[in-house]
Amino acid sequence: MVPSRSATAGSTSMYIGRFAPSPTGELHFGSLLAALASYLDAKSNAGIWLLRIDDLDPPREIPGASSKIISTLETFGLLWDREIVYQSQRYSHYQEALARLSALALTYPCNCSRKAIKARSGHSHYDGHCLIHKVPHCSTKYCWRFNTQRHSISWTDGIQGLQSLHYPQLADFILKRSDHLWAYQLAVAVDDQQMGITDIVRGNDLLEESAKQLALIAALNLQPINFNHIPLALNPQGQKLSKQNLAPALSTQKITSTLFRALCLLGQTPDKALLQADKSELLKQATLDWNVNRIPLKYPDNSFS
Repeated sequence: MVPSRSATAGSTSMYIGRFAPSPTGELHFGSLLAALASYLDAKSNAGIWLLRIDDLDPPREIPGASSKIISTLETFGLLWDREIVYQSQRYSHYQEALARLSALALTYPCNCSRKAIKARSGHSHYDGHCLIHKVPHCSTKYCWRFNTQRHSISWTDGIQGLQSLHYPQLADFILKRSDHLWAYQLAVAVDDQQMGITDIVRGNDLLEESAKQLALIAALNLQPINFNHIPLALNPQGQKLSKQNLAPALSTQKITSTLFRALCLLGQTPDKALLQADKSELLKQATLDWNVNRIPLKYPDNSFS
């Protein structure tokens, strides 16, 4: 077994990874790449792999999507090791974290619309307007933002290498929306900590979100996490392979060949004999052979045509 790039040298703590899909549609092939990479990285490090359903945004959720996601993972043999966590059942934990940040003077209310932000700055990055000009007492609709204090965040991603984000890309971001729904960054920072997550393997469309999560980890004095972002899967039009861009749902036919194709795109070199194996045998061998250092920075052109 080749040690994972995400493993911390000299660490004796157990590797705990997770896959955390949003129930806004069924899993597609890009989802499978992320789930498979996360699963194999955990298992190859004799670790635990967890499943969390990130159901934070009810207006965008598709009825029945959670159960279909769970069923699809089971069909592909990607089985989690503990009870499934649902973010919709954890709002009190996010409120506690917001209160802690507020006690540290790291939050403030904001009633700026996207239109107002763009009109002032010419772009969508928040300019700190409500940090300087306080929200009036008569305002009834506002979000809560995290005060980054315009600090830069630098970290080393296990696949993408050295990363750095600073203002205006790392602007004061939303923790709780004006419609009272919780924002992704706060929820995942809290949940990953309480689930004991040590390593995250996911798509690099979330690479910049890692800076925000790291800022919250530092502010809340949480345990550090190793991040590993696999390449972004693109459709023939150059768009992210996503539910929003109408990526087709994973077919539950030809499970082994689909897993085999995913392994190849992830830079692994599975024996072609595994195409004749069942999914459990393929996953067992893939775990033994897993080498995260082989994951490419970009998939070959036309991989998802």
